[in-house]
Amino acid sequence: MWKNVGMPTPRERARERTLAEIRSLAWLQVEEVGPAALSLRGIARDLGVVSSAIYRYVSSRDDLLTELLVAGFSDLAEAVERAESVVPREAYRERWLTICRTMRAWALGRPAAWGLLYGGPVPGYNAPQQTTAVPGARVLLQQGAVLIEAQAAGRLRPRIGPAGDLGEVPAVLRAELEAAAAAFQLEVGAELVALGILGWTISVAVISSEVFEQLGPDAIAARDQLAELQFASAADALGL
Repeated sequence: MWKNVGMPTPRERARERTLAEIRSLAWLQVEEVGPAALSLRGIARDLGVVSSAIYRYVSSRDDLLTELLVAGFSDLAEAVERAESVVPREAYRERWLTICRTMRAWALGRPAAWGLLYGGPVPGYNAPQQTTAVPGARVLLQQGAVLIEAQAAGRLRPRIGPAGDLGEVPAVLRAELEAAAAAFQLEVGAELVALGILGWTISVAVISSEVFEQLGPDAIAARDQLAELQFASAADALGL
């Protein structure tokens, strides 16, 4: 009798369906009441099971938050990678802008998820770096890859220091930036790492200011044009 080696059993499929429903209900809670109020008891109630039954699938609220973080980071990264992959490789500026535009579109479509990923810390929760760091860095590395490739092609002309020769990276910081690059097996100097972090910080700040209405809910109606102007200005500064 042939066996479907590697195929999930009916019990495993049923478990995965329940896990998917738990994640879906958890995202609904994040959207409705915020991640700080995420409640396993409430999810159990919505599932129609006793509260103790939820622990067969999720060991704690913190573990569920970690799952949501990894899922959110991964979903955002996949959206960015799909969009950026169709842009010509030598169109470095357009690639970087496409990443920013896709990040913004994802954030506006899933503001609660963006808040979980890039908003304030959840009280009482510390994300395990060994689990969240790699998925959390995917989009940052995607942006950084554009700068690295542009520099290698002689097409990167930063207007801001230290990559733009307007200053030097202090020795202690240099060591940390070089260590960060080495951790991701990137053979780049501290100046380019600092430049990449600056570009990332600007893009996240532009998006967060809109998602969290930091300029006020009715301050500027032409938000698409404002975001495009800010992204383009950042690309100019980075030398793309």
